[in-house]
Amino acid sequence: MSATEMTLMDEPDRLRVALTPIRRRLLDRLREPASAVRLAAEFDLPRQRVGYHIKVLEEAGLVELVEERPRRGFVERVMRVTANAFLVDPGVLAPATEVAETAEFDEGFRRVADRYAAEHLVEVAAGTVREVTRMAAAADRQGVRLLTFTVEARVRFAEPGDVHDFTDMLAEAVSQVAARFDAPGGRPYRLVVGGHPAPGPRGTGG
Repeated sequence: MSATEMTLMDEPDRLRVALTPIRRRLLDRLREPASAVRLAAEFDLPRQRVGYHIKVLEEAGLVELVEERPRRGFVERVMRVTANAFLVDPGVLAPATEVAETAEFDEGFRRVADRYAAEHLVEVAAGTVREVTRMAAAADRQGVRLLTFTVEARVRFAEPGDVHDFTDMLAEAVSQVAARFDAPGGRPYRLVVGGHPAPGPRGTGG
């Protein structure tokens, strides 16, 4: 059975296990199966040290056993990551007050906030990462595909006030299209539309 595509890191203790530099290197390398013996040679580290870190990652459910190979005097265990990508739940890194607010978000994006506030955009984006990652992992385990869609566009605004006018017009257009396709008893979808300034070249601060 192959590794899942994504898994959400939403437990603080599990996240701390993965964040040390050597374990991050091991997780990255173990996208391809390997043993502690091979990894020790590649990283130029003692086999016992590499074996210890792999054991910690295994206990946290971040790597798993692929096969065992009998060797002279010991059994070589070949390991791999349990997912091809580990995404950190932003709520794990937030203060307790923010985690409580995130719980409200999970109830259905009902929190009232300034639609033009960067903090609100980040909160909504974090919730999207959280929900889609969990559902994608569940679908992957079941051998099915999670049906999602993404629409992207770039717009150049001449004046700051145009952003507000654009947002109002877009909200109205989305409302009309949603009303057209909304069907009682149908599969509910959540549509999130956000915009932010495009970052400039590195080092410009733009």
